Amino acid sequence: MKQHAVRTHPSADRLPRQEQLAWSFAEVAADPVEVEPAVVEMIGNRIIDNAAVAAASIARHPAVVARAQAVAHPAAPGATVLGLAPGRGFSPEWAAWANGVAVRELDFHDTFLAAEYSHPGDNIPPVLAVAQHARRSGRDLVRGIATGYEIQVDLARGMCLHEHKIDHIAHLGPSAAAGIGTALGLSPAVIFQAVGQALHTTTTTRQSRKGEISSWKAYAPAFAGKMAVEAVDRAMRGETSPTPIYEGEDGVIAWLLSGPGHVYEIGLPGPGEPKRAILDTYTKEHSAEYQSQALIDLARRMGPAVGDTSRVRSIVIHTSHHTHVVIGTGANDPQKSDPTASRETLDHSITYIFAVALQDGAWHHERSYAPDRAARPDTVALWRTITTAEDPAWTRRYHAVEPAEQAFGGRVVVTLDDGTVIEDELAVADAHPLGARPFARPQYVDKFRTLADGVVAAGEQDRFLAAVGELADLPAGELHRLTVTVTADRLGDTPATSRGIF
Repeated sequence: MKQHAVRTHPSADRLPRQEQLAWSFAEVAADPVEVEPAVVEMIGNRIIDNAAVAAASIARHPAVVARAQAVAHPAAPGATVLGLAPGRGFSPEWAAWANGVAVRELDFHDTFLAAEYSHPGDNIPPVLAVAQHARRSGRDLVRGIATGYEIQVDLARGMCLHEHKIDHIAHLGPSAAAGIGTALGLSPAVIFQAVGQALHTTTTTRQSRKGEISSWKAYAPAFAGKMAVEAVDRAMRGETSPTPIYEGEDGVIAWLLSGPGHVYEIGLPGPGEPKRAILDTYTKEHSAEYQSQALIDLARRMGPAVGDTSRVRSIVIHTSHHTHVVIGTGANDPQKSDPTASRETLDHSITYIFAVALQDGAWHHERSYAPDRAARPDTVALWRTITTAEDPAWTRRYHAVEPAEQAFGGRVVVTLDDGTVIEDELAVADAHPLGARPFARPQYVDKFRTLADGVVAAGEQDRFLAAVGELADLPAGELHRLTVTVTADRLGDTPATSRGIF
């Protein structure tokens, strides 16, 4: 990896574009290096993973609305929209929008946690949509997706956004633009301009994940993907971007991040170095914020020892700073303790999640969030006994560089009404690459089969999985096979959702 020191420069410096971070991204994207077999396999896994969670959310209101908006923008040849027949083509930016919302709605696909949070699978909808519309090949697609993952993961390692209350999609806009550039075989000069435009239009605040969390949480990454598609389109037509976008004296670092005195170190692959970042990412077994994954598994393990939860006097979850202040009581969000809170809010409440997982010994993407489940009196009583506390040791492990040292879980101390103390801890989720049951292709297929059951016909499931099996060898113009179709009665469409401006 080549390290890039990135800081603010006065306009008088006239910083050459070859010394700008956006140009470095463009060079990585344009590098013709081939994708390694293990990376191709993992890209296939994540395409399956995205389709799985999209199938489960296909009739949920945000996905239905986004799809209705996309349907208003047909195009030829166009890109596919999940749920609809592959013969129907739609403008790629709107297909990326609809598919991005469907993938993101349940907060149930892949993740990478470092200095910044990320869901790098959000790169797939925009890269795939453009590749379909442009009639590219499977090889082009995997190269583009590998770039998207690489840029977003490398940014997440080196540049923290949330400490400045900037949402993580500010890393997704540039990564998706770079990935599209790779898939289309664009020059560094064009990709450079697209990256700058995509970043400029996707720097938003973290209020979308704070307090009362709304359905925009699902739309935000889709918005970044849509902006990336539009940015590439403009750059291909010769339009330019704010420059230097990161390093300018009125740029992102100077005013949105750590300021003119700060230097960020961003590691990127050098010329000819394979893009392997996707191999450092991990998916979710449970539909909840990633930092709750290991704690759900721990709750399931501790349940038999705790027994009757009415005897619980207190539960303290000792965990990392990120978990404590984002989904724990350190967030100081009363909404996280409200039984009438939105699903999106409960998804970001580890106190709620741990209570339900402890009582049920399981977690389900719908039943665990049902209003009657959240309002159950015994659950509310248990929920109110749970607090989180930052533990420096868990914070250090959260930020560890070595994968074997990284930890995204915590230690739980349960005190019963007779003073009995029950303690246990878990560093990583069972599905994590270093967990008890790491996900590989069979687990991704099982997740897809489970979530698609009753939504996608068995024969259609088989057809889709067979197409993914041929991923890198799919001929140009055959990428429309990488979607799933469902019958109209499963789409959740209503007259109300089809009404809007267009």
